[in-house]
Amino acid sequence: MKKLLIVDGSNLLFQMFFGMPARITGKDGRGIWGTLGFTGALIKIIKLTSPTHILVIFDGEHKNERTETDSEYKANRRDFSETPDEGNPFSQLFDIYSVLDFMGILHFETTDCETDDLIATYAKKYSGEYDIIISSQDSDFFQLVGENVRILRYRGEKTVLCDTEYVRAKTGVLPSEYADFKCLTGDGSDNIKGIYGVGAKTAAELINTYKTLDGVVCNAGNIKKTSLREAVLCGRERLIKNKKLIKLTGNAEIPVKAEDAIFEDRGFSSGEVLSLTGLK
Repeated sequence: MKKLLIVDGSNLLFQMFFGMPARITGKDGRGIWGTLGFTGALIKIIKLTSPTHILVIFDGEHKNERTETDSEYKANRRDFSETPDEGNPFSQLFDIYSVLDFMGILHFETTDCETDDLIATYAKKYSGEYDIIISSQDSDFFQLVGENVRILRYRGEKTVLCDTEYVRAKTGVLPSEYADFKCLTGDGSDNIKGIYGVGAKTAAELINTYKTLDGVVCNAGNIKKTSLREAVLCGRERLIKNKKLIKLTGNAEIPVKAEDAIFEDRGFSSGEVLSLTGLK
């Protein structure tokens, strides 16, 4: 079976820009540590997964429908528009695009939806004909895991390839139940509030008992623990809103077909790539 590697480009950029131990500069004095880290990580991910096709997707600037549902959605995210280059990961973005072009890897920015939605669409549309690996630290993608869809969380020697059993062992629920589970716990990274007092263990217990978020809401009056029952009853509107924020429907319009993302590995190291692109 063909293998499609989908890289959450912005996620990997931030991971490498802020995670590199040294602030490395290129021959012109510009910072390239994020680019070097991104390139090295991508090469290692490619070696780990041996894809036949690769897509790297970055978040672009566009209207976000989720902020219309909840104005607080991602309101905790830092605005880098006035941040100096040494603290701004986006300052190295075009160098990363040059690297991807040199490596023959198809890449683009989203124009009318979040990267998560577009990745979900590729996963759902092509999982019947491709073995799909999504490279990202974002746990929202757990809801997409299935027979031909896995999540790679790149962490050097501690890299993990997440399948159904991994998700169940880590969260206590199945991938198909993960979005409902997350609605109950909330998501601090996206500034989504959950139900007061409900952590991962309690959320898993509720989902395992009532099967779905709708089941939890409909049976809220039957929850034995008084404080939990009242919290769920008071938070029903919050749960409905959370479902709109967290669920990845996979119905976005795709800008390119997966078959156009064919990849041929030429075996370059990260240092060679940066040298040959004039960055180092």
